[in-house]
Amino acid sequence: MITLRNVTLRRGTKVVLDGATVTLQPGEKVGLVGRNGAGKSSLFAMLTGELHADAGDFEIPARWRIAQVAQNMPETDDSATDFVLQGDTRLMEAQGALAAAEAGGDGHAIAEAHQAIDEAGGFDAKSRAQALLLGLGFLPTQLDDPVNSFSGGWRMRLQLARALMCPADLMLLDEPTNHLDLDALVWLESWLKRFEGTMLVISHDREFLDAITRVTLHLDNAQLARYGGNYTAFEEMRAERMLQQQAAYSRQQEKIAQLTRFIERFKAKATKAKQAQSRVKALDRMEKLAPVLASAEFTFEFREPVAIPNPMLALKDVACGYRVSNGASDEGPEGERVIVRNVNRSVLAGQRIGILGANGQGKSTLVKTVARVLPALGGQITEGKNLAIGYFAQQELDVLRPDDNPLAHMIRLAREVSPQAREQELRDFLGSFRFVGDMVMQPVGTMSGGEKARLVLAMLVWQRPNLLLLDEPTNHLDLATREALSMALNEFEGTVMLVSHDRALLREVCDEFWLVTKGGVAPFDGDLDDYQRWLLEQSREVARAAKEAAKDAGKAPSPAAAAQAAAEPAVNRRDERKAQAAARQKIAEQAKPIKSEIAKIDKRMAALQAEKTGLEEALAGGSLPPPQLAEHGRRLKALGDELEELEMRWLELSTELDALQAAAG
Repeated sequence: MITLRNVTLRRGTKVVLDGATVTLQPGEKVGLVGRNGAGKSSLFAMLTGELHADAGDFEIPARWRIAQVAQNMPETDDSATDFVLQGDTRLMEAQGALAAAEAGGDGHAIAEAHQAIDEAGGFDAKSRAQALLLGLGFLPTQLDDPVNSFSGGWRMRLQLARALMCPADLMLLDEPTNHLDLDALVWLESWLKRFEGTMLVISHDREFLDAITRVTLHLDNAQLARYGGNYTAFEEMRAERMLQQQAAYSRQQEKIAQLTRFIERFKAKATKAKQAQSRVKALDRMEKLAPVLASAEFTFEFREPVAIPNPMLALKDVACGYRVSNGASDEGPEGERVIVRNVNRSVLAGQRIGILGANGQGKSTLVKTVARVLPALGGQITEGKNLAIGYFAQQELDVLRPDDNPLAHMIRLAREVSPQAREQELRDFLGSFRFVGDMVMQPVGTMSGGEKARLVLAMLVWQRPNLLLLDEPTNHLDLATREALSMALNEFEGTVMLVSHDRALLREVCDEFWLVTKGGVAPFDGDLDDYQRWLLEQSREVARAAKEAAKDAGKAPSPAAAAQAAAEPAVNRRDERKAQAAARQKIAEQAKPIKSEIAKIDKRMAALQAEKTGLEEALAGGSLPPPQLAEHGRRLKALGDELEELEMRWLELSTELDALQAAAG
C-alpha cells in the first residue's frame, strides 16, 4: 500500500503538502483533483522518487513497478510498435538477461531467461502493443511507421500506449485524455476499467473520472483529503462537509464575539481582571476556522447580444476544406482539398449543437468555415442580419501576444469592437475572470495554459456575440472553470456550436448533435450514450473485418481445389497468368495518381515546415514590431492547420495505396 504520514513537501518556496496523511490500498483506482497549480504533478513526482518529502513518513512498496506517461516528445527512428513494446519493462529485462546469457554462454541462465520471457508474455507482446495503438486511434498502416514521422499530439498517444504496455503495480496518469478524441477516450476508459493494479489519475474530465475511479483525493491548500467514491460522489460529500464546516465557523464567530465583549467590558475591573485574562488566553488558543468558499466561486456570464437573427445562417451545398498551392483531392479542383462536402444545414436562434466525429473527419474544418476563418470551397453560406460570431479555437492561445499583458489585450480589443472603455472598467472586467492585482500586468507568455484560456474567454465575452463557435474550449481549463463555462453557456441567449471531447460539457450544454463522418454532415439521432454505443459497434465491425481478412489471407486451399488446379491444362494456367499480369498493370495505373498526390503532399509539407521553422525563429528573436508579430502569429496558426490536414490526407492516401498494393499481391 501507499502511506503518507504527516508529510510536508516543498517545491522551491511553495509548500505543496503540509502535514498530509493518507493511505491508498493495493488495486484502488484513485482520482487526484484540485485546482491548477495546487501541486498534483508534484505529488506524482514524489511517488516516482523525483522529489523527496521534506518531513514526515512516505512509504511505497520497493518492488512495485511504476508506469507513467512521459511528457517529453520522443525522438527516435524506432517503429511505433517497437517503441510501445519497450514500455514492457519486465519483457525488456528478460530479453536483456537472455542477451547477456547468450554472450556468456551460460546455458542455465539462457534457460531461465527464456522462461522469464515466456512468463512476461513475450509470445504475444507485439500483438498486445499493436492492439494498444489501434485502440488509441492509429491506423493499421501506421504501426510500423517511425516515431519521428508522427506529429506532437500523436507522439503523446505513443507515450500513453507505452505506459499502458508496462505491467505496472502503480500507474500514474496525468491528463491522459488531452490528446484523445471521443473514440479513443471511450476505448481508454474500457481498458483502464480492466487494469488490475493501483492507479492514480489527474484529469479535468469529470465523466472520465466517474467511469474509472472509486476513490478521490482532493488536494487543496496543501492538504490531502480522501473521499470514498468517484468524482460525482466527491462533490456531493464535499458539499455536505462544507455546509457542516460553515455551520461550525458561524458558531465559532458567535463564541469569539461573546468572549470579545466580556474582555472589553471587564478587563479594567479589578474583581473581574483574572476572568478577563483567562478569556484572552482562550481566545488566543481557539482555532480559527477559515470561512468556507466553494471551489467554483469563479463564475462569469456572456453579455446579452445586441441582436439575435433567426435563422443565424443557412448552408446550402457547402464544401469545406483548404486552398493549397498545388495538389488536389477527389471531387475537388486543382489547388483545393475538400474535407466535407454537400453540407445542407440551417442554424437557428437558441440552438445548442454538439458536433461529433473522429479526428480528421472535418469537425474543425466545418467550424472554421462557418467562422469565416476558411472560405467555403463551394456552395453558399447565407448569414442572418447582424450576425456576430464569437470563435474560440485551441490555437487561439498561441496567437495571444506573449510580451503583452491582459490589460493591453483588453485595451486593444475595446478600441476595435466597442467604444473606448476606461482602464478601471477593463481592470474590473478582467477581475471577474480571476485576473486581479498585478496579474493584469503579467506578460501573457509567462502564464499557464488555463490562464491563457481564461483570457481568450474574457475577450470572447467582451465582443457580445450571438453565435458562439467553440472548438475544444476546455483543454486547458480546470474542473471549476469548466463548470463556470457550462453555466455561462446554458444562460447564453444566442446559439452555440460546440466541438469537445468533454462529455459532461456536451451533455450539459447541447440538445442536438451533428455527426461529421465520411466526408459529410448529418444529424445524429440520439444522445451521447447512443454515440458511444455507435462508436463501440463501429470498432467491433472494424475488428471483425480485420479478423476475417487475416483469416482469408492465411487460409490454405482445400485438397479438392488443389487437385482441380493441378489437373487444369497448361494453356489455362498461361491464360490465368496473363490475366493476373493485366490485373497488376491495371492496379499500377490506379496507384500512379495516388503516388503522384503523395509526392505533391510531401513537397508541400516540406515547404510549409521550412516556413514554419523560419517564423518560429523570428518569433523567438523577440525583436518584431507588434503588427508583424501578430501577422506572424496568424500565419503560424494557418500553417499548423494546413500541415495537420495534409498529414491526415497523406495517411488516407497511404492506406489506399497499401490496399491497392496488397490486391496486386
